Amino acid sequence: MEPVRTTEQLDAALALPVAVLFKHSPRCGTSAWAHRQVERYEEGDGAAPVFLVDVVRCRDVSDEVARRLEIRHESPQAIVLAGGTPVWHGSHGRLSTATVDAAVRGAADGRSDGHQAGAGG
Repeated sequence: MEPVRTTEQLDAALALPVAVLFKHSPRCGTSAWAHRQVERYEEGDGAAPVFLVDVVRCRDVSDEVARRLEIRHESPQAIVLAGGTPVWHGSHGRLSTATVDAAVRGAADGRSDGHQAGAGG
């Protein structure tokens, strides 16, 4: 996972054809579980690069992600991007290796099922 600590690094991630932004809190047990899920995605096929935003140390960047992508902040949260546009996002228990992989594959194929999962549904 490539850390994103500045808005310039965020710009670079958003410029890629397909990418995953993972918002992570090192203080949260659920976020640690989600971190392992995203690591497993990377260890598998890992068809898209993953960028890590530490929501504690880089709160300004985390806030900028929410503002630019118009997605309410949650942590843990994964956002799959196609050309800088969010095509899927999931958080908490709905964020898994399989869901990230399926969303990336859909984005890479130019498909989006419009599915966006959050903590509340």
